[in-house]
Amino acid sequence: MPAPIGAAGAAAAYRSAAAAPATNAAEGFGGALKRAMEGAVESGRQADAASTGALLGSVSVTDTVLAVSQAELALQTAVAVRDRVVSAYQDIMRMPI
Repeated sequence: MPAPIGAAGAAAAYRSAAAAPATNAAEGFGGALKRAMEGAVESGRQADAASTGALLGSVSVTDTVLAVSQAELALQTAVAVRDRVVSAYQDIMRMPI
């Protein structure tokens, strides 16, 4: 299971992504969003596997709680980003022409 990135790691990743020029639009914001969603889905899969392993007795409770917490955080982040995108879209639609 990958370790959490932390605030300093996230800031460093942001700086390196901002410094590197995107070769096309798909590798810009859309590509970053796609990678984030894929990471959230993978986190959910790991949480499911850890839960199943805990039921079978092959995974410790601590590892299971950690995996489920990471999946929950990824889901909360995805929902927050979605809400902000919808809010921005609504703001744009309310702009006078």
